[in-house]
Amino acid sequence: MTKSSELFKRAQRSIPGGVNSPVRAFDSVGGEPIYMVKGEGSSMWDADGKKYIDFCSSWGPLILGHCHEATVKAVQAAALEGLSFGTCNPREIEIAELIKELVPSIDMVRCVNSGTEATMTALRLARGFTGRNKILKFDGCYHGHADYLLVAAGSGLLTAGTSSSAGVSEKAVSEMIVVPYNDLDAVKDAFEKHGDEIAAIIVEPVAGNMGLIEPVDGFIEGLRSVTEGNGSLLILDEVITGFRLGATTFGNLCGVTPDLTCLGKIIGGGMPIGALGGRREVMEFLAPLGPVYQAGTLSGNPVALAAGVEMLKALRDDNPYPHMTSLATKIEVAINENAKEIGGSYFCQRTGGLFTIFFTDQKEITNLDDVKKCDTAQFARYFKHMVDNGIYISPSQFELGFVSAAHSEQDINTFITTALEFLNEI
Repeated sequence: MTKSSELFKRAQRSIPGGVNSPVRAFDSVGGEPIYMVKGEGSSMWDADGKKYIDFCSSWGPLILGHCHEATVKAVQAAALEGLSFGTCNPREIEIAELIKELVPSIDMVRCVNSGTEATMTALRLARGFTGRNKILKFDGCYHGHADYLLVAAGSGLLTAGTSSSAGVSEKAVSEMIVVPYNDLDAVKDAFEKHGDEIAAIIVEPVAGNMGLIEPVDGFIEGLRSVTEGNGSLLILDEVITGFRLGATTFGNLCGVTPDLTCLGKIIGGGMPIGALGGRREVMEFLAPLGPVYQAGTLSGNPVALAAGVEMLKALRDDNPYPHMTSLATKIEVAINENAKEIGGSYFCQRTGGLFTIFFTDQKEITNLDDVKKCDTAQFARYFKHMVDNGIYISPSQFELGFVSAAHSEQDINTFITTALEFLNEI
């Protein structure tokens, strides 16, 4: 029995399902969770000492790899000064000023403790600012586990939300409108029917929770136009994409100015964090200036902020993005050329250093309905092959692959060789 197996059995006696986040249970891929104990650069090691090249990157924040030296030193120095004060601290100002410098659409920043906190605060703020209650979101986009965001669409192009989790009342999600991602016509239909009730649209500008799906041409720009014409807010959930494709947000890269932006992952440098930023007029509705309440004892934690400040400075000054894009492009090209050569039922979709290999006969994925046609059983076999051969990937067909600045050409070649060994046999 492996040490990971022993740990999992022990965990199940004290932790629901043995895990603190459901996807870690490996339910969609089979087998038991792997317990990691160390990371360095592009690699990590499990409790049995086995080494893996890591393409999950803690689900995104480790953009410079494990144990980035300057970030670790910043955390160590901050911890020696104090783990938490429950008061204001100078790093809150430093990270806010840095985010404002890198994201021109953000006039003010409120730090929180997670991406979920950022999105739930953004929606409360949108409702408070507009005096409206309905929120439009997109099927397949995940914005955290707040009750009213655990919502799934029914049949048809336009539907009221229904709860997708036990313990969430239908009333909690009754004011959510869910339409297909990349379907601007469905958005316009929703606004024709409910426009005077819609406080905001919230969207992952690049979808990352149903696999990697880019917005079609004009989609994000169209959302901006619809909301501006209706007096609603546009909220870009950039918990994943913020600082992942450049030292700024995707909104800034594509030239769309949202009213609010939700951040997380990378701005903590591997530590728990979230943030909400946007135009001054809206942000000043937050307490203590305005009537929208939000608070958190550990918001603006000095240790997390020390990591975040160091990470953002490194991304701004060192510009690792061409390197990551180049490496991820090699994966994309190798997988897709191989699929074309042998007629394989799979393909790779990529942007920047993000990618997903979809197991499907389709050659393009644009929304959740497309994703649902993927062969998840085949993905599970692929996952097992990769992990068995020392390549750690996200344990779900519906998640992302992350190339970090710490990955080398050899890491990528190993990934490609290992993946093709499996793909050429199916």
